[in-house]
Amino acid sequence: MYDTHTLVHLCTVSEWLSARQTGEHCPPSLEEAGYIHLSAPRQVHLPANRLFAGRRDLVLLRIDPGRLNSPIKWEPGVPTDPESMLFPHLYGPLPVSAVTAVQEYRPGVDGTFAPLAG
Repeated sequence: MYDTHTLVHLCTVSEWLSARQTGEHCPPSLEEAGYIHLSAPRQVHLPANRLFAGRRDLVLLRIDPGRLNSPIKWEPGVPTDPESMLFPHLYGPLPVSAVTAVQEYRPGVDGTFAPLAG
């Protein structure tokens, strides 16, 4: 159903730089909802467009799930997502050591994010 070999997370460049200093990424959602929003690569454009349309300061963190210390649960997103689509939620901090690659993630000229190629 989903490629679970690599998961992704969006954050700002400044959030990533801060995580590198502390060794883990703990976005506000971890305290507010109890988990960190992750995505499969093929679905990351959905939350990107919903939450970050037009933002040009984002990076895409590629994550090796085998390096995570906290559980991942695949759960529904929001009502506007495709009905059967589930998103991975990390129930704990994201260790920097689980991040295998960091890349810029920019919207198109219209401000929207396209699905990732590949």
